[in-house]
Amino acid sequence: MPKATKPVKKIFVLDTSVILYDHHAIMNFEEHDVAIPIPVLEELDEFKKGSDTKNFEAREFIRMLDKKAADKPLTDWIDLNGGKRGKFRVIMATPRLDVDATEIYGKGKNDHKIINAALYLQMEEPDRPVILVTKDINLRLKAKALNVAAEDYLTGKVKETDTRFTGRGEIGAFPPKALQTLYESKSVELNPEIKANSKLGLRSNQFYILKSARSSALGFYHGQSSRMELVEKSSYYGIKPRNSEQTFALHAIMHPDIKLVTLTGVAGTGKTLLALAGSLEQRRDFKQIYLARPIVPLSNRDIGFLPGDAEQKINPYMQPLWDNLKFIKNQFGERDRNYKQIDEMVANEKILVTPLAYIRGRSLSNVIFIVDEAQNLTPHEVKTIITRAGENSKFIFTGDVHQIDTPYLDEQSNGLSYLVDRLKGQDLYAHVTLEKGERSELANLANDML
Repeated sequence: MPKATKPVKKIFVLDTSVILYDHHAIMNFEEHDVAIPIPVLEELDEFKKGSDTKNFEAREFIRMLDKKAADKPLTDWIDLNGGKRGKFRVIMATPRLDVDATEIYGKGKNDHKIINAALYLQMEEPDRPVILVTKDINLRLKAKALNVAAEDYLTGKVKETDTRFTGRGEIGAFPPKALQTLYESKSVELNPEIKANSKLGLRSNQFYILKSARSSALGFYHGQSSRMELVEKSSYYGIKPRNSEQTFALHAIMHPDIKLVTLTGVAGTGKTLLALAGSLEQRRDFKQIYLARPIVPLSNRDIGFLPGDAEQKINPYMQPLWDNLKFIKNQFGERDRNYKQIDEMVANEKILVTPLAYIRGRSLSNVIFIVDEAQNLTPHEVKTIITRAGENSKFIFTGDVHQIDTPYLDEQSNGLSYLVDRLKGQDLYAHVTLEKGERSELANLANDML
Protein backbone atom coordinates (compact mmCIF):
# COMPACT_ATOMS: atom_id res chain seq x y z
CA MET A 1 0.00 0.00 0.00
CA PRO A 2 1.33 3.49 -0.81
CA LYS A 3 2.02 5.69 2.18
CA ALA A 4 -0.54 8.38 2.89
CA THR A 5 0.74 11.81 1.95
CA LYS A 6 1.16 14.19 4.86
CA PRO A 7 -1.24 17.15 4.68
CA VAL A 8 0.48 20.36 3.62
CA LYS A 9 0.48 23.06 6.27
CA LYS A 10 -1.07 26.29 5.08
CA ILE A 11 0.17 29.78 5.88
CA PHE A 12 -2.49 32.29 6.90
CA VAL A 13 -1.61 35.98 6.67
CA LEU A 14 -3.74 38.04 9.07
CA ASP A 15 -5.00 41.56 8.45
CA THR A 16 -5.52 44.13 11.23
CA SER A 17 -9.31 43.82 10.95
CA VAL A 18 -9.14 40.17 12.06
CA ILE A 19 -7.13 40.95 15.19
CA LEU A 20 -9.40 43.88 16.14
CA TYR A 21 -12.33 41.46 15.79
CA ASP A 22 -10.68 38.67 17.85
CA HIS A 23 -7.30 39.03 19.55
CA HIS A 24 -7.14 35.21 19.94
CA ALA A 25 -7.25 34.83 16.15
CA ILE A 26 -3.72 33.40 15.77
CA MET A 27 -4.77 30.46 17.99
CA ASN A 28 -7.69 29.47 15.75
CA PHE A 29 -5.92 27.98 12.72
CA GLU A 30 -5.24 24.50 14.15
CA GLU A 31 -1.95 23.03 12.89
CA HIS A 32 -1.44 25.70 10.23
CA ASP A 33 1.01 28.60 10.49
CA VAL A 34 0.14 32.27 10.89
CA ALA A 35 2.04 35.28 9.59
CA ILE A 36 1.63 38.87 10.82
CA PRO A 37 2.82 41.58 8.39
CA ILE A 38 4.71 44.42 10.10
CA PRO A 39 2.15 47.04 8.87
CA VAL A 40 -0.43 45.21 11.04
CA LEU A 41 1.68 45.84 14.15
CA GLU A 42 2.03 49.49 13.11
CA GLU A 43 -1.75 49.84 12.84
CA LEU A 44 -2.29 48.07 16.17
CA ASP A 45 0.03 50.62 17.77
CA GLU A 46 -2.40 53.33 16.66
CA PHE A 47 -5.38 51.41 18.08
CA LYS A 48 -3.87 50.55 21.49
CA LYS A 49 -5.11 53.72 23.21
CA GLY A 50 -8.80 54.16 23.96
CA SER A 51 -11.72 52.53 25.74
CA ASP A 52 -13.52 50.90 22.79
CA THR A 53 -13.46 47.14 22.32
CA LYS A 54 -11.15 47.47 19.32
CA ASN A 55 -8.62 49.23 21.57
CA PHE A 56 -8.90 46.42 24.12
CA GLU A 57 -8.40 43.80 21.39
CA ALA A 58 -5.29 45.63 20.11
CA ARG A 59 -3.73 45.81 23.59
CA GLU A 60 -4.48 42.17 24.38
CA PHE A 61 -2.99 40.94 21.12
CA ILE A 62 0.20 42.97 21.61
CA ARG A 63 0.60 41.54 25.13
CA MET A 64 -0.05 38.00 23.93
CA LEU A 65 2.47 38.35 21.11
CA ASP A 66 5.07 39.67 23.54
CA LYS A 67 4.60 36.67 25.88
CA LYS A 68 4.75 34.07 23.12
CA ALA A 69 7.82 35.57 21.51
CA ALA A 70 9.71 35.83 24.84
CA ASP A 71 13.35 36.40 23.84
CA LYS A 72 13.03 34.85 20.36
CA PRO A 73 13.25 36.92 17.17
CA LEU A 74 9.75 37.64 15.85
CA THR A 75 10.96 37.11 12.30
CA ASP A 76 11.57 33.39 13.02
CA TRP A 77 8.78 30.80 13.08
CA ILE A 78 7.72 30.48 16.77
CA ASP A 79 5.63 27.61 18.15
CA LEU A 80 2.09 28.41 19.27
CA ASN A 81 0.91 26.64 22.43
CA GLY A 82 4.03 24.49 22.88
CA GLY A 83 3.90 22.99 19.41
CA LYS A 84 0.30 21.73 19.80
CA ARG A 85 -0.73 24.18 17.13
CA GLY A 86 1.12 25.78 14.24
CA LYS A 87 3.72 28.52 14.31
CA PHE A 88 3.70 32.27 13.79
CA ARG A 89 6.12 34.92 12.61
CA VAL A 90 6.19 38.60 11.72
CA ILE A 91 6.89 39.50 8.09
CA MET A 92 9.15 42.55 7.88
CA ALA A 93 9.63 44.76 4.81
CA THR A 94 9.47 42.58 1.71
CA PRO A 95 12.25 42.49 -0.92
CA ARG A 96 11.73 43.43 -4.55
CA LEU A 97 8.78 41.45 -5.92
CA ASP A 98 7.90 40.54 -9.49
CA VAL A 99 4.32 41.57 -8.70
CA ASP A 100 4.25 44.55 -6.30
CA ALA A 101 0.89 45.62 -4.89
CA THR A 102 2.24 49.05 -3.92
CA GLU A 103 3.23 49.67 -7.54
CA ILE A 104 -0.10 48.47 -8.90
CA TYR A 105 -2.53 49.92 -6.35
CA GLY A 106 -0.46 52.83 -5.05
CA LYS A 107 2.12 53.45 -2.35
CA GLY A 108 1.57 54.68 1.19
CA LYS A 109 -1.32 52.37 2.10
CA ASN A 110 -0.84 49.53 4.59
CA ASP A 111 -3.39 47.29 2.85
CA HIS A 112 -1.10 47.07 -0.17
CA LYS A 113 1.91 46.28 2.03
CA ILE A 114 -0.11 43.46 3.64
CA ILE A 115 -0.83 42.00 0.18
CA ASN A 116 2.89 42.23 -0.53
CA ALA A 117 3.61 40.17 2.61
CA ALA A 118 1.37 37.41 1.21
CA LEU A 119 3.08 37.68 -2.21
CA TYR A 120 6.48 37.41 -0.52
CA LEU A 121 5.42 34.23 1.34
CA GLN A 122 4.16 32.75 -1.93
CA MET A 123 7.64 33.29 -3.35
CA GLU A 124 9.45 32.06 -0.21
CA GLU A 125 7.22 29.00 0.34
CA PRO A 126 6.17 27.90 -3.18
CA ASP A 127 4.99 24.46 -2.02
CA ARG A 128 2.60 25.77 0.64
CA PRO A 129 -0.80 27.45 0.17
CA VAL A 130 -0.70 31.10 1.33
CA ILE A 131 -4.06 32.62 2.27
CA LEU A 132 -4.77 36.22 3.27
CA VAL A 133 -7.43 36.40 6.00
CA THR A 134 -9.27 39.70 6.33
CA LYS A 135 -12.71 41.02 7.18
CA ASP A 136 -12.19 43.83 4.67
CA ILE A 137 -14.08 42.76 1.52
CA ASN A 138 -12.26 45.26 -0.69
CA LEU A 139 -8.86 44.00 0.47
CA ARG A 140 -9.94 40.44 -0.37
CA LEU A 141 -10.88 41.55 -3.87
CA LYS A 142 -7.57 43.36 -4.39
CA ALA A 143 -5.64 40.30 -3.19
CA LYS A 144 -7.56 37.93 -5.48
CA ALA A 145 -6.86 40.23 -8.42
CA LEU A 146 -3.15 39.51 -7.83
CA ASN A 147 -3.74 35.74 -7.56
CA VAL A 148 -3.48 35.75 -3.76
CA ALA A 149 -6.05 33.47 -2.08
CA ALA A 150 -8.15 35.53 0.37
CA GLU A 151 -10.82 34.53 2.86
CA ASP A 152 -13.03 36.01 5.55
CA TYR A 153 -12.28 35.14 9.19
CA LEU A 154 -14.89 32.48 9.96
CA THR A 155 -14.45 31.94 13.71
CA GLY A 156 -17.52 33.36 15.46
CA LYS A 157 -19.51 33.29 12.23
CA VAL A 158 -22.79 31.38 12.40
CA LYS A 159 -24.30 29.33 9.59
CA GLU A 160 -26.67 31.24 7.34
CA THR A 161 -29.53 28.89 8.23
CA ASP A 162 -29.04 29.63 11.95
CA THR A 163 -29.83 33.32 11.44
CA ARG A 164 -33.38 32.26 10.56
CA PHE A 165 -34.19 30.93 14.03
CA THR A 166 -37.34 32.83 15.02
CA GLY A 167 -37.97 31.58 18.56
CA ARG A 168 -41.53 30.69 17.65
CA GLY A 169 -43.35 27.89 15.92
CA GLU A 170 -46.72 26.28 15.35
CA ILE A 171 -48.17 23.06 16.70
CA GLY A 172 -51.11 21.96 14.63
CA ALA A 173 -52.07 18.82 16.53
CA PHE A 174 -52.04 19.93 20.16
CA PRO A 175 -54.22 17.63 22.32
CA PRO A 176 -57.66 19.25 22.93
CA LYS A 177 -57.71 18.25 26.62
CA ALA A 178 -54.30 19.83 27.21
CA LEU A 179 -55.46 22.99 25.45
CA GLN A 180 -58.56 23.19 27.63
CA THR A 181 -56.44 22.78 30.78
CA LEU A 182 -54.10 25.49 29.50
CA TYR A 183 -57.00 27.94 29.20
CA GLU A 184 -58.38 27.06 32.64
CA SER A 185 -55.14 26.87 34.65
CA LYS A 186 -52.92 29.21 32.58
CA SER A 187 -50.37 26.39 32.26
CA VAL A 188 -50.34 22.67 31.62
CA GLU A 189 -47.80 19.97 32.35
CA LEU A 190 -47.00 18.05 29.22
CA ASN A 191 -47.03 14.28 29.49
CA PRO A 192 -43.99 12.28 28.30
CA GLU A 193 -45.77 11.23 25.09
CA ILE A 194 -46.30 14.84 24.05
CA LYS A 195 -42.73 15.84 24.93
CA ALA A 196 -41.34 12.84 23.04
CA ASN A 197 -43.40 13.61 19.94
CA SER A 198 -40.82 14.81 17.43
CA LYS A 199 -43.52 16.33 15.23
CA LEU A 200 -44.24 18.94 17.90
CA GLY A 201 -40.65 20.18 17.81
CA LEU A 202 -40.61 21.39 21.41
CA ARG A 203 -37.69 23.60 22.36
CA SER A 204 -36.99 25.16 25.75
CA ASN A 205 -38.30 28.74 26.06
CA GLN A 206 -39.83 28.79 22.60
CA PHE A 207 -43.22 30.28 21.74
CA TYR A 208 -45.94 28.41 19.88
CA ILE A 209 -49.28 28.95 18.22
CA LEU A 210 -51.19 25.93 19.54
CA LYS A 211 -53.99 24.55 17.40
CA SER A 212 -56.43 21.73 17.99
CA ALA A 213 -59.50 20.70 16.04
CA ARG A 214 -61.77 23.42 17.45
CA SER A 215 -59.65 26.08 19.16
CA SER A 216 -56.21 27.65 19.37
CA ALA A 217 -54.01 29.49 21.84
CA LEU A 218 -50.63 31.16 22.23
CA GLY A 219 -48.20 29.14 24.33
CA PHE A 220 -44.73 29.34 25.85
CA TYR A 221 -42.83 26.15 26.61
CA HIS A 222 -41.08 26.89 29.91
CA GLY A 223 -37.84 24.92 29.89
CA GLN A 224 -37.22 24.91 33.65
CA SER A 225 -40.65 23.52 34.59
CA SER A 226 -41.37 21.60 31.34
CA ARG A 227 -44.82 23.20 31.30
CA MET A 228 -46.66 24.96 28.51
CA GLU A 229 -47.75 28.40 29.71
CA LEU A 230 -50.62 30.41 28.28
CA VAL A 231 -49.50 33.64 26.61
CA GLU A 232 -52.11 36.38 26.86
CA LYS A 233 -52.25 39.80 25.23
CA SER A 234 -51.71 42.40 27.94
CA SER A 235 -51.04 46.13 27.89
CA TYR A 236 -47.78 47.24 29.52
CA TYR A 237 -47.28 50.91 30.32
CA GLY A 238 -49.76 51.98 27.65
CA ILE A 239 -48.32 49.73 24.93
CA LYS A 240 -50.52 46.87 23.76
CA PRO A 241 -49.18 44.19 21.39
CA ARG A 242 -50.72 44.29 17.92
CA ASN A 243 -49.87 40.76 16.80
CA SER A 244 -48.78 37.39 18.14
CA GLU A 245 -45.06 38.17 17.65
CA GLN A 246 -45.26 41.28 19.82
CA THR A 247 -47.28 39.32 22.38
CA PHE A 248 -44.51 36.71 22.53
CA ALA A 249 -41.85 39.42 22.85
CA LEU A 250 -43.56 41.12 25.79
CA HIS A 251 -44.10 37.76 27.50
CA ALA A 252 -40.38 37.04 27.27
CA ILE A 253 -39.48 40.49 28.59
CA MET A 254 -41.91 40.19 31.50
CA HIS A 255 -41.11 36.57 32.44
CA PRO A 256 -39.20 36.53 35.76
CA ASP A 257 -37.22 33.39 34.86
CA ILE A 258 -35.92 34.79 31.57
CA LYS A 259 -32.76 36.81 32.24
CA LEU A 260 -31.70 37.40 28.63
CA VAL A 261 -33.95 38.32 25.70
CA THR A 262 -33.10 39.02 22.06
CA LEU A 263 -35.54 40.65 19.65
CA THR A 264 -34.72 40.84 15.96
CA GLY A 265 -36.71 42.23 13.07
CA VAL A 266 -36.85 44.92 10.42
CA ALA A 267 -37.51 48.58 11.14
CA GLY A 268 -40.96 49.33 12.49
CA THR A 269 -41.67 45.96 14.11
CA GLY A 270 -41.57 47.52 17.59
CA LYS A 271 -38.42 45.93 19.04
CA THR A 272 -37.13 48.92 21.02
CA LEU A 273 -40.61 50.14 21.96
CA LEU A 274 -41.59 46.75 23.41
CA ALA A 275 -38.30 46.50 25.33
CA LEU A 276 -38.84 49.93 26.88
CA ALA A 277 -42.52 49.34 27.71
CA GLY A 278 -41.82 45.99 29.37
CA SER A 279 -38.91 47.47 31.32
CA LEU A 280 -41.00 50.40 32.58
CA GLU A 281 -43.68 47.96 33.71
CA GLN A 282 -41.05 46.20 35.86
CA ARG A 283 -39.58 49.44 37.26
CA ARG A 284 -40.38 48.42 40.85
CA ASP A 285 -38.40 45.18 40.51
CA PHE A 286 -35.17 46.87 39.43
CA LYS A 287 -33.21 49.86 40.65
CA GLN A 288 -32.37 51.25 37.21
CA ILE A 289 -33.15 50.88 33.53
CA TYR A 290 -30.08 51.31 31.34
CA LEU A 291 -30.46 52.21 27.68
CA ALA A 292 -27.50 51.81 25.34
CA ARG A 293 -26.63 51.42 21.69
CA PRO A 294 -23.28 51.09 19.91
CA ILE A 295 -21.98 54.37 18.54
CA VAL A 296 -21.31 54.06 14.82
CA PRO A 297 -20.06 57.48 13.64
CA LEU A 298 -21.26 58.70 10.25
CA SER A 299 -18.85 59.59 7.43
CA ASN A 300 -16.04 57.86 9.34
CA ARG A 301 -15.79 60.79 11.76
CA ASP A 302 -15.11 59.83 15.34
CA ILE A 303 -17.42 60.97 18.14
CA GLY A 304 -14.62 63.23 19.40
CA PHE A 305 -15.31 65.59 16.50
CA LEU A 306 -18.69 66.48 17.99
CA PRO A 307 -18.83 69.55 20.28
CA GLY A 308 -19.66 69.46 23.99
CA ASP A 309 -19.06 67.12 26.91
CA ALA A 310 -19.45 63.35 26.88
CA GLU A 311 -23.22 63.48 27.40
CA GLN A 312 -23.70 66.02 24.62
CA LYS A 313 -21.52 63.95 22.26
CA ILE A 314 -23.56 60.76 22.63
CA ASN A 315 -27.02 62.38 22.63
CA PRO A 316 -27.36 62.43 18.78
CA TYR A 317 -26.71 58.68 18.69
CA MET A 318 -29.16 57.98 21.52
CA GLN A 319 -32.00 60.08 20.10
CA PRO A 320 -33.96 57.01 18.79
CA LEU A 321 -34.14 55.71 22.37
CA TRP A 322 -35.50 59.06 23.59
CA ASP A 323 -38.02 59.04 20.71
CA ASN A 324 -39.40 55.68 21.83
CA LEU A 325 -39.54 56.84 25.44
CA LYS A 326 -41.39 59.97 24.34
CA PHE A 327 -43.87 57.83 22.37
CA ILE A 328 -44.66 55.78 25.50
CA LYS A 329 -45.02 58.95 27.57
CA ASN A 330 -47.46 60.40 25.05
CA GLN A 331 -49.81 57.45 25.57
CA PHE A 332 -50.84 59.30 28.73
CA GLY A 333 -52.09 62.82 29.42
CA GLU A 334 -49.71 65.42 30.85
CA ARG A 335 -51.53 65.23 34.20
CA ASP A 336 -51.45 61.45 34.27
CA ARG A 337 -49.32 59.84 36.95
CA ASN A 338 -47.48 57.61 34.47
CA TYR A 339 -46.57 60.64 32.33
CA LYS A 340 -45.01 62.44 35.28
CA GLN A 341 -43.39 59.24 36.52
CA ILE A 342 -41.31 58.86 33.35
CA ASP A 343 -40.03 62.44 33.70
CA GLU A 344 -39.16 61.76 37.36
CA MET A 345 -37.34 58.53 36.45
CA VAL A 346 -35.21 60.38 33.90
CA ALA A 347 -34.50 63.25 36.31
CA ASN A 348 -33.55 60.83 39.11
CA GLU A 349 -31.47 58.66 36.74
CA LYS A 350 -33.78 55.71 37.26
CA ILE A 351 -33.71 55.64 33.45
CA LEU A 352 -30.16 56.18 32.29
CA VAL A 353 -28.66 56.36 28.79
CA THR A 354 -25.08 55.11 28.83
CA PRO A 355 -22.37 54.51 26.19
CA LEU A 356 -21.19 50.92 25.88
CA ALA A 357 -17.53 51.97 25.72
CA TYR A 358 -17.31 52.30 29.50
CA ILE A 359 -19.05 49.10 30.55
CA ARG A 360 -15.92 46.92 30.90
CA GLY A 361 -15.07 46.19 34.53
CA ARG A 362 -18.49 47.14 35.90
CA SER A 363 -20.89 44.85 37.77
CA LEU A 364 -24.54 45.55 37.00
CA SER A 365 -26.94 44.31 39.68
CA ASN A 366 -30.69 44.97 40.00
CA VAL A 367 -30.91 46.58 36.56
CA ILE A 368 -32.61 46.07 33.22
CA PHE A 369 -30.09 46.70 30.45
CA ILE A 370 -31.46 47.39 26.96
CA VAL A 371 -28.96 47.29 24.09
CA ASP A 372 -30.44 48.69 20.88
CA GLU A 373 -28.92 48.12 17.40
CA ALA A 374 -26.99 45.15 18.78
CA GLN A 375 -26.24 43.90 15.25
CA ASN A 376 -23.41 46.46 15.19
CA LEU A 377 -21.59 44.67 18.02
CA THR A 378 -18.95 41.96 17.66
CA PRO A 379 -19.39 38.60 19.46
CA HIS A 380 -16.68 39.66 21.92
CA GLU A 381 -18.50 42.91 22.70
CA VAL A 382 -21.74 41.03 23.34
CA LYS A 383 -19.91 38.67 25.70
CA THR A 384 -18.31 41.63 27.49
CA ILE A 385 -21.74 43.19 28.09
CA ILE A 386 -23.49 40.03 29.32
CA THR A 387 -20.63 39.05 31.66
CA ARG A 388 -21.27 42.32 33.53
CA ALA A 389 -24.59 40.87 34.77
CA GLY A 390 -24.93 40.80 38.55
CA GLU A 391 -27.74 39.52 40.75
CA ASN A 392 -31.30 40.26 39.64
CA SER A 393 -30.38 41.69 36.24
CA LYS A 394 -32.11 41.32 32.90
CA PHE A 395 -30.54 42.05 29.52
CA ILE A 396 -32.50 42.79 26.35
CA PHE A 397 -30.75 42.98 22.96
CA THR A 398 -32.63 44.34 19.95
CA GLY A 399 -31.56 44.79 16.33
CA ASP A 400 -31.91 43.94 12.67
CA VAL A 401 -29.17 41.61 11.41
CA HIS A 402 -29.83 42.75 7.83
CA GLN A 403 -28.92 46.39 8.56
CA ILE A 404 -25.31 46.51 9.76
CA ASP A 405 -23.45 49.82 9.78
CA THR A 406 -19.94 48.62 10.67
CA PRO A 407 -17.63 47.66 7.79
CA TYR A 408 -16.22 44.37 9.14
CA LEU A 409 -19.44 42.68 10.28
CA ASP A 410 -22.10 40.87 8.28
CA GLU A 411 -25.30 38.90 8.81
CA GLN A 412 -23.42 35.84 10.09
CA SER A 413 -20.50 37.40 12.00
CA ASN A 414 -22.23 40.09 14.08
CA GLY A 415 -22.69 39.68 17.82
CA LEU A 416 -26.49 39.51 17.75
CA SER A 417 -26.58 36.55 15.33
CA TYR A 418 -23.80 34.89 17.33
CA LEU A 419 -25.77 35.34 20.57
CA VAL A 420 -28.96 33.81 19.12
CA ASP A 421 -27.03 30.88 17.63
CA ARG A 422 -25.11 30.02 20.80
CA LEU A 423 -27.86 30.43 23.41
CA LYS A 424 -31.04 29.15 21.75
CA GLY A 425 -32.63 26.48 23.92
CA GLN A 426 -31.02 27.68 27.17
CA ASP A 427 -33.29 27.98 30.21
CA LEU A 428 -32.40 31.62 30.99
CA TYR A 429 -32.80 32.83 27.42
CA ALA A 430 -35.61 33.57 24.97
CA HIS A 431 -35.62 34.93 21.43
CA VAL A 432 -38.34 36.30 19.18
CA THR A 433 -38.05 37.42 15.57
CA LEU A 434 -40.57 40.12 14.72
CA GLU A 435 -41.60 40.18 11.07
CA LYS A 436 -44.79 42.23 10.82
CA GLY A 437 -44.23 45.98 10.71
CA GLU A 438 -46.56 48.04 12.89
CA ARG A 439 -45.04 51.54 12.68
CA SER A 440 -47.19 52.81 9.82
CA GLU A 441 -48.52 51.86 6.40
CA LEU A 442 -45.85 54.05 4.80
CA ALA A 443 -43.03 52.31 6.73
CA ASN A 444 -44.41 48.89 5.72
CA LEU A 445 -44.57 50.00 2.08
CA ALA A 446 -40.91 51.08 2.22
CA ASN A 447 -39.83 47.77 3.80
CA ASP A 448 -41.72 45.73 1.20
CA MET A 449 -41.06 47.68 -1.99
CA LEU A 450 -37.79 49.59 -1.63
